[in-house]
Amino acid sequence: MNRLLRQTGLSVLALSVLASCASIPSSEQTSTLTPPAVKPVLFPMPLVVSTALTLKQIMANPDWMGILARNAYWNDDGQSVYFSRQAHEAAIKQYYQQSVAGEPAVELSLEQLHLASQAKGIFDLSRSNKAYIYQGNVFIKNVTTQAVRQLTKQNTTVEGIRFLNNGDLAFWQDTQVFRIHLKTGLLEQIANIKMAEKPVAFEAKTYIAKQQDRLIEFVALNNQQAKDKKEYQQQLDKMDPTLTARAWYLGEAEKIQTLSLSPDGRYIILSLIDKNYDYDFGGENSTGIMAKFISQKGPVEAKSVRALISEDTPPGERFVLLNLTNHTQKPINIEGLTGYDDDVFADIRRENTQVKGQSYQATKMPRKFELIKDWSRTQSPIQWQMGEDQVALMIEAIDNKDRWIATLDLSSGDLHTQHKLHDDAWVNYFHNQFGWLPNTQTLYYLSEQTGYSQLYTKSLDGTEKALTQGEFVVSDITVGPKAQYIYYKANKVHPGIDNVYRVDVNTGKSEQLTHWKGRLNYKLSPEGRRLLLTASKTLQPSELYIQNIGGELKQLTHYTSQSFKDYAWQAPMVVKVPSSHGANDIYARVYLPEGFNKDNAKQYPAVMFNHGAGYLQNAHFGFSVYFREFMFHNLLAQQGYVVMDMDYRGSAGYGRDWRTAVYRQMGHPEVEDLQDGVNWMVNHANVKVNKVGTYGGSYGGFLTFMALFTEPELFQAGAALRPVTDWVYYNQPYVSNVLNMPQVDPIAFERSSPIEWAQGLEKPLLIMTGMVDDNVFFQDSVRLVQRLIELEKPMFETAIYPVEPHGFRQPSSWLDEYRRIFKLFETQLK
Repeated sequence: MNRLLRQTGLSVLALSVLASCASIPSSEQTSTLTPPAVKPVLFPMPLVVSTALTLKQIMANPDWMGILARNAYWNDDGQSVYFSRQAHEAAIKQYYQQSVAGEPAVELSLEQLHLASQAKGIFDLSRSNKAYIYQGNVFIKNVTTQAVRQLTKQNTTVEGIRFLNNGDLAFWQDTQVFRIHLKTGLLEQIANIKMAEKPVAFEAKTYIAKQQDRLIEFVALNNQQAKDKKEYQQQLDKMDPTLTARAWYLGEAEKIQTLSLSPDGRYIILSLIDKNYDYDFGGENSTGIMAKFISQKGPVEAKSVRALISEDTPPGERFVLLNLTNHTQKPINIEGLTGYDDDVFADIRRENTQVKGQSYQATKMPRKFELIKDWSRTQSPIQWQMGEDQVALMIEAIDNKDRWIATLDLSSGDLHTQHKLHDDAWVNYFHNQFGWLPNTQTLYYLSEQTGYSQLYTKSLDGTEKALTQGEFVVSDITVGPKAQYIYYKANKVHPGIDNVYRVDVNTGKSEQLTHWKGRLNYKLSPEGRRLLLTASKTLQPSELYIQNIGGELKQLTHYTSQSFKDYAWQAPMVVKVPSSHGANDIYARVYLPEGFNKDNAKQYPAVMFNHGAGYLQNAHFGFSVYFREFMFHNLLAQQGYVVMDMDYRGSAGYGRDWRTAVYRQMGHPEVEDLQDGVNWMVNHANVKVNKVGTYGGSYGGFLTFMALFTEPELFQAGAALRPVTDWVYYNQPYVSNVLNMPQVDPIAFERSSPIEWAQGLEKPLLIMTGMVDDNVFFQDSVRLVQRLIELEKPMFETAIYPVEPHGFRQPSSWLDEYRRIFKLFETQLK
């Protein structure tokens, strides 16, 4: 306890007060409500707490809630798990191993830390050996004996590893590929790739050079010796088995973005990109610089940050196939992608030119391509079939409208489309897992083609087969050890409830393996008999659980603090708000004031919280990532407010149409949903219509702007935290999905950017932003402030936080921020 107090800075009194509060009922007081037209709304009575929350306590170092287990995964013997824990202000993680039998977790010592780096390890064909990278070096472990050998010890980081079909191990670093002959220990360089122009032997080309070669014996002799050496080296390269591989010269204009070696060691697939382009910082024309006014160095420090979408033009990638056996290279032809040259922007260009009063000219734009950047980062976009010369690539058009799974003919370099996913808006940047069923010619993959992410298989000579169907989202797929089953996560029971299922690949029959009533992630044990769950409920932060398939659930960790568990938190209801704009019902969390009575003559003030990210789900039955906001909403309820937290259109978890409803019109469908939410609170929670405020951060801050600027009577006050004010100032990977590029679709940016609507502000607005935010730049808020000044809008205030990035880190900053928000609501809504 004393250690915890030192970490959190909370007083003994504060913790003892929390511990003295009533326990949470097992039901957690949650219920799913249906629209009033179908069934009357039944409200549970909110808990009465003996001690009110304080902002200082809510915004304190969150370690008082418990230091939870993160990034858990199985040990290869299936008898224990590894995970990490990290205190809020600690610089270094701590790593643990815990037996599934229930013994206490053991912290790994420094010399054991490599054991905790095996989550992304790879197995050989027999699964008797596992290789992994730790601290940039290669290790190999005998799965049976658990004996570990270190195979490299160098300062140059190893970037990737692969077991070859014969049992040897290959690895690559920079542009070099090596093979370790495990039986002999020989290290062989099998590919020496140079991003440079191929050296050219001297050849007499000018008149004088040719004359000297003809007339001067000394020059002629030197020229002949150079030719003899070159011919000798070429013959030696072909005949001498002791020499390393010949160099590949691929030119100096590009750099390697992705490298993938075939399991037989005969082929390398490369994706190349302009050497001056960086996916994080843009290209040569990027001007992204952020000033740190308070830094360790003392003076103002300039930091490079990502490019603005308006100056970021991804060049696309070029794909190359190297044959290591005969030392030949071939370009990979994108012409094999069905519809690769479709003009996907014709209608948008026509609309934009007509808006500008110009005549439309059908000038087709060339498309660019890249290996897909799966935002879930679960796999490589190049999937080889182990044991065979068969490979599939997942490629996307940079315009975000098409995604292909294509097989590659290794003899010709031609692509053959196996599956194409098109979306007139944008292809989802999640739910892109794919691969091969072992020892088959069959691919498995996720696709949102029906409107919801579902699981499919397709043999190369057959038709597509849907293994799952329905209005729910499938994610996190895992092929079982014998490939009889594919395991997956889905929200079948309720959009806000996750469970694990498995489907028989041959029969298509699915079975539910867990019956959790919240959110979870899972890892299948190596032998396929157990699930490791990281699971939470509305009032219960994530803990680790073990479940035998077909057996009982067993909790493995207990890191949530007793102080947090003992407090009488109010669990928000999850309700369905009817949409007045033709959409499906809108799911939302609702917190009620203590002593709530919907028939009370006195009407309640209310607050609408807008979650961030846009594509995120928060109206669910798990513990929210917005844990501070969860506690703040409890505080607001204790102070007499009704609070609603809505999964407006664009949110995750509800399928393709919900996700893409914001296409080319960000901030407009969402505000319509907020209007429906306010009406629901007025009609069912006795809220006074002219006493409702709103707040949110990041995308939620953007939405706060759009609500106050475009519907000035909807909310009486708003607070925008780390807010986007102009989408032209945000990044290309995110914004180009939803609004296309500003050069192509400027009206979408003008329609969707708050700074274009600022003249509509009529109610009090609080703008708060960190000055070292490298996600949504401080400059965003600065530009809007200047715009509001010039519009002579006196009803706004700003607060800046000099040391804070996008996600605040200092408890003092959190406290200052939410004190201002609370004061705004108390002043304007009561």
